[in-house]
Amino acid sequence: MPCYKRFILLLFLIPVCSFAQDTTIVKKQANRFAKASFNGDYKTVLDLTYPKLIAYSGGRDTMQKLISTRINSLKEQGVIAFDGYVDAPGKLHNAGGQIHCLIPEIIIMKMFNGRYVNRTYLLGISDDKGKSWTFMDVGKMPSEVLQLLVPNYNPDLIIPTPGKPMFFTEKL
Repeated sequence: MPCYKRFILLLFLIPVCSFAQDTTIVKKQANRFAKASFNGDYKTVLDLTYPKLIAYSGGRDTMQKLISTRINSLKEQGVIAFDGYVDAPGKLHNAGGQIHCLIPEIIIMKMFNGRYVNRTYLLGISDDKGKSWTFMDVGKMPSEVLQLLVPNYNPDLIIPTPGKPMFFTEKL
C-alpha cells in the first residue's frame, strides 16, 4: 500500500479510536455512579454528581439527606433492594466548553413479590474534554431546570421520555 494511502487511512482511524475511548470512559464512570447509587455509597454518588446540581440542591449535606430520605421512603413502600445498570452511551455533543452525553440507565427495585424495572437517562457532563465525567438523572427533569443547570445545553441532544415502570412478579 503506498505511503499516502496509509496516511489517509490513519487520518480516518484516529477519530474512530478517540470516540471509542471517550465512550468507554463515560460508560465506566456512569456505571460507577449507578452502582454507588444502588449500593447507598453516597460519597461516591456525590463525587460523581454534576456540581451545579449539588449546589442547586443546597450543597452536599442537603443533597445526601434528600437522597437518603427518598431511599427510605421507597423502602417504607416495600422496596427491599436496588439494582440496575447503564447501557451504551449515546453520541458525544459539544456544548460550550463542555461535552455532553446521554446514557440510558435501567433501574430495578426489588420487592418481596416482584420487581419494578424502569428506564431513565443520565446526562454525562465533562469539563475536561472527556477525561472525567459527572452525572445527573435527567429522565424527568423539567426543561427549565436543565437549562438553569446547563445553560450551554446542546439542543441536538434529545432526551427521550422515560417509560413507565414495569412490574414483574416473582415465582414463589
